[in-house]
Amino acid sequence: MNDDNQDTFRNVNRQPGLQIWTINVSQPLNNCHITVYVDITCHNMQMVSVPAQGFGNFFEGDCYIVIYVSVMLSKGSGQSADIHYWIGNSSSQDEQGAAAIYVTKLDEHLGGSPVQHREVQGNESPLFRSYFKNGLIYKKGGVASGFHHVDTNVYNVLRLLRVKGRKHVTATEVEVSWNSFNNGDIFLLDMGKAIVQWNGPQSNRREKLKAILLAQDIRDRERGGRAQIGLVEGNDEQASPELMKVMMAVLGQRTGQLKEAIPDDEPDQVQNTNSIFQAFNKIKHCFCLCFPSDCYILDQRGSNVMVWKGKQASKEERQEALNRAVGYIKAKNYPYSTNVNVMTEGGESAMFKHLFKSWRDREQTQGLGTTYSMGRIAKVDQVKFDTMELHARPELAAQQRMVDDASGDVKVWRIENLELAEVNPNTYGQFYGGDCYLVLYTYQRSNQKQYILYMWQGRHATKDEITACAYQAVNIDNKYNGSPVQVRVVMGKEPRHFLAIFKGKLVIFEGGTGRPGVVTPDGGARLFQVRGTNELNTKATEVLARASSLNTNDVFLLKTDHIIYLWYGKGCSGDERVMGRAMSDVLSKQDKQVVMEGQEPAEFWVAVGGKAPYASDKRLQREEPPHSPRLFECSNQTGQFRMTEVDDFAQSDLDEEDVMLLDTWEEIFLWVGNSANQYEAKEAWNSAQEYLRTHPAGRDPDTPKIIVKQGYEPPTFTGWFNAWDPHKWSVSLLYAL
Repeated sequence: MNDDNQDTFRNVNRQPGLQIWTINVSQPLNNCHITVYVDITCHNMQMVSVPAQGFGNFFEGDCYIVIYVSVMLSKGSGQSADIHYWIGNSSSQDEQGAAAIYVTKLDEHLGGSPVQHREVQGNESPLFRSYFKNGLIYKKGGVASGFHHVDTNVYNVLRLLRVKGRKHVTATEVEVSWNSFNNGDIFLLDMGKAIVQWNGPQSNRREKLKAILLAQDIRDRERGGRAQIGLVEGNDEQASPELMKVMMAVLGQRTGQLKEAIPDDEPDQVQNTNSIFQAFNKIKHCFCLCFPSDCYILDQRGSNVMVWKGKQASKEERQEALNRAVGYIKAKNYPYSTNVNVMTEGGESAMFKHLFKSWRDREQTQGLGTTYSMGRIAKVDQVKFDTMELHARPELAAQQRMVDDASGDVKVWRIENLELAEVNPNTYGQFYGGDCYLVLYTYQRSNQKQYILYMWQGRHATKDEITACAYQAVNIDNKYNGSPVQVRVVMGKEPRHFLAIFKGKLVIFEGGTGRPGVVTPDGGARLFQVRGTNELNTKATEVLARASSLNTNDVFLLKTDHIIYLWYGKGCSGDERVMGRAMSDVLSKQDKQVVMEGQEPAEFWVAVGGKAPYASDKRLQREEPPHSPRLFECSNQTGQFRMTEVDDFAQSDLDEEDVMLLDTWEEIFLWVGNSANQYEAKEAWNSAQEYLRTHPAGRDPDTPKIIVKQGYEPPTFTGWFNAWDPHKWSVSLLYAL
């Protein structure tokens, strides 16, 4: 990079945090062809820093560059920053071209690791909006017209802001007139020393609260805290006569009826399929075919376009990637506002990785609680749990998927004749594929009882039994005043904590029933695959009694009429063998015989129908990649049900009036707010099913789904949120003006 470029970026801070610049074009770029090859030394382009007091204020006539650094930038580091270039609706082509040039050069200046994002006014990505918790303000005009972002403590202000949105609000300057008002939105009449908030009769509680936070933010950042805020409810204006006098003095007398509510924009169509196209129109169908010497475009059917740049791609290809993506949008006739993300190999965004089931970063290390998968049975490498450690560190509880050390109380019911029947405690841990069970787990946290209600559904249970299981779960939930966390468990997909509460005695029979008096026909030899290294992570699962079911990495128990064979694969560990021996005692008190792989007696092969090939590679385990959690708001308060992703989420993003979906990859949490309606709860459950079914990574549709009620969140849920406040729900949300 030349000296001029170094001078341009000398003020770029590599410390964590937010930085914003606006683009000033002092002369038209008519003599410059707008591509990334334009020399950035053209002196008609300037990148001007925006003061922190002005963050969140965007002039519609300008373009901006926004950098968010999440960790310290250093040479050779992985993804550490996001670069956004924001396009105002009234900005010129010159400014847009200049912004694109600066973004590309700035990316190079920072080592090529940041992810680049193209943002269009009114269609900003959730990630971009997450930087401005109190909302975005769209201001008329632009810096080139002589406007300034913020003059702190200046009070000669008169503007009217229309506030829209519930999760991330936007405030747009509109004509200072009653003609700008409508029944559905919220308006801030900003007069410098006073700000009056007028709430439309059809606006909701969440929108009102967000608007108040925005008004407070304007007062504190732009007026140094020296401005009064007043509140007028549009459906009860007579309750605020003094404030109405102020509004009338500025806006004049109101004549006629207010306009009807303006509907929110139509939600983007949910796209269910994804395809990867190599730049230069060479089609590739899976990421494993991507080469580091190429650049690729991933098209989510117009909802989002991502560009992946291989590290060995030419400089021209890497520089041209952003322009290629914009050209691709035009060629496909996608909306101009379509989001574009550009990333370099090794600096992929969490959303990009989420599209690939078997994504793994290079030199990725294995952390605590790593899950291994073979076939349908998960092998979990657990650590020893300390109850107080899990309570003190909810993030550890979340990562380990363990609310405690599984030492609480367990009660089990089976569905019999569509009613609840208590299961004999002597048979706890024995689950039959022809049955459905309810398992209530009770434990202590902060000297208060907490509950988890597992609904285990056998693969061969009838639809009536599955329906009765859900119905009886509601009855138990009501008995405990809605406090239990409800977990639906599909046979073979048992979560970690479910394994742990049965202390190494969990046996899953393929079929049959555990009901008293029902005789299971003698089906000959039965084969069980044992997975686990201690009593917290072990289960035995019945598999087809054939040689092809064996696996060199595991322990198998072959139960015949007279003996149980303990078959030890060459790849199993000593701990696994110990747990296999313990599990054989759970299955039967018959005589036991240890059989080492390769030394099987003829009787063993006869019992499994003869020798046959089986999985015999020494290390077949495949590490499941870690995926960042994602939070979605599920709401119909705009008149239609929609799921909206929340980036950089926190506890404050959990809306009491909605259902939130938290995807941690190994499970799906559905958090139900106290004021959420039944329709939202139902649609959220259906949406969770559809979300898994259509996920481009080929997600397991039987991924555990956990229902969590507001105020009864377990640490496996709260641990995904930074600085969770357990007392938040006990404090009423008040208007603090």
